[in-house]
Amino acid sequence: MANTKKKASNKADVGFEAELWSAADVLRGSMDASEYKHVILGLIFLKYISDSFEAKRAELLEDPYADPDDKDEYISENIFFVPEGARWDVIKNSAHTNSVGTAIDSAMEQIEKENPKLKGVLPKNYARPEMDQRRLGEVVDLFTNIKMMRPTKVTNS
Repeated sequence: MANTKKKASNKADVGFEAELWSAADVLRGSMDASEYKHVILGLIFLKYISDSFEAKRAELLEDPYADPDDKDEYISENIFFVPEGARWDVIKNSAHTNSVGTAIDSAMEQIEKENPKLKGVLPKNYARPEMDQRRLGEVVDLFTNIKMMRPTKVTNS
């Protein structure tokens, strides 16, 4: 009898694999391939916490008894509080400027300041001279349209 079972895949399906490859394509030629991950992982982190924060903020804005500016509202649900100057919109709006790297580094610093557990952990080297700011802005553009929020809780009624 032939074995008809499929082998278990070792790959994770995150839903934005094509964008990750596109980001690597954008960076190709401006840096060594071993450096892509350092650039891309930091941006994925920023986008993820910003999307999660914005989703929770929208929820809090609809609740007349909630305070969307209270850090505890986010921390209680394991969501990083993202200061206004560190949100993805700020990064997105600087994507087509020569200061996109500075905006990203500043966002990382602000997030570390608001979330002491991250102190000294986040990369802050996006404004370095050898980083092609135009290409970095293109990667920001790629990630802008991806939603990287935490999965919502499903309840059975």
